Amino acid sequence: MVRKYMTLIAGLVAATALVAPASASSRELVLPAPTGGHPIGWTQLHLVDEDRADPWVPTGPRELMVSVWYPAAAARGDRVPYATAEESRLLLNLYGITGVPSDALTKVRTHARAGAPPLRPRDRLPLVVLSPGLAFPRWTLTTLAEDLASRGYVVVGVDHTYEGAAVTFPDGRVAECVVCVGGTSGALITASRASDISFVLDRVLAKYRGLIDPHRIAVAGHSLGGAAAARTMLADSRVNAGLNLDGSFQPALAQDLSRPFLMVSAEDRSPGRRPDWDQTWPHLTGWRRWLHVPDTGHSSLSDVSVIGEWLGLPAEQLPGTRVVEIMRTYVAAFVDLHLRGHPQPLLDSPSPQFPEVHFVGPAR
Repeated sequence: MVRKYMTLIAGLVAATALVAPASASSRELVLPAPTGGHPIGWTQLHLVDEDRADPWVPTGPRELMVSVWYPAAAARGDRVPYATAEESRLLLNLYGITGVPSDALTKVRTHARAGAPPLRPRDRLPLVVLSPGLAFPRWTLTTLAEDLASRGYVVVGVDHTYEGAAVTFPDGRVAECVVCVGGTSGALITASRASDISFVLDRVLAKYRGLIDPHRIAVAGHSLGGAAAARTMLADSRVNAGLNLDGSFQPALAQDLSRPFLMVSAEDRSPGRRPDWDQTWPHLTGWRRWLHVPDTGHSSLSDVSVIGEWLGLPAEQLPGTRVVEIMRTYVAAFVDLHLRGHPQPLLDSPSPQFPEVHFVGPAR
């Protein structure tokens, strides 16, 4: 199952060696600017779950690295690096991307500032937890995380150790992807991620109790991370809303989920061609939407939409910046509705502003 899943998400980089120009990484790529009104701060946490052995390399406890993006009081501090040279090398190697220097991703520039002073709002802030796709490190959702933080959310990106191309720990260790070689059940990975996310919630809510509102929490994920969002909601009642960006449900939901859930599908994975989504849909018994964006790729519902263009990978039908705009706008509308109670007509029906986005359900 995992081998099949890796083949799916590697589709974007097929024939990369033939098309990625060596000049792609000779210039910097600045990620699309956040659209909210706040500067962005960033920090990272090393979390160790002493009560749980690592499921993939069971020689010690489960260790996780997480990034925390937050609205800052001022844009002070150094810009946050996107990836280290070793992280860049491992991710490019995993997908067979050649024709660019192995450290190409170190030339990607972010907008967050390390250690910037946090905003001190009158009320505590809502939290969005992000789970990346299989083999994708947590920093591949930076464009979404920065935008949400600029809009006044605390955002936590989780690196699921041994499930991403590279996870770097403070002592210099780099954990490579173990499950990417295949043979591991997608259902097992999804269940493990749900445990990771609940553990992260325990630690983050305790550490930032004065900043984060524990009653306003969403979990969103790309690819397998989207399946993990749903699995987490079934197991953890603290999560108020969930979102799946083109992730296969492994397995499809077999019990009802009555809290808000948004599904966004890409490429040709439309109703009738996604049995797991078709089977899951009737079990979403609360507020629900299924949006379909056929002119974008699976991996593009992440930073790949703009980074792929910069590296010279095969082009999508939609420009990368447009994909980022669509993703940011609809995710922000979803969390604004369900974590802040702000009405969002955008989620009620198709919009002439975004004709690329098709409403699958509920039928209207």
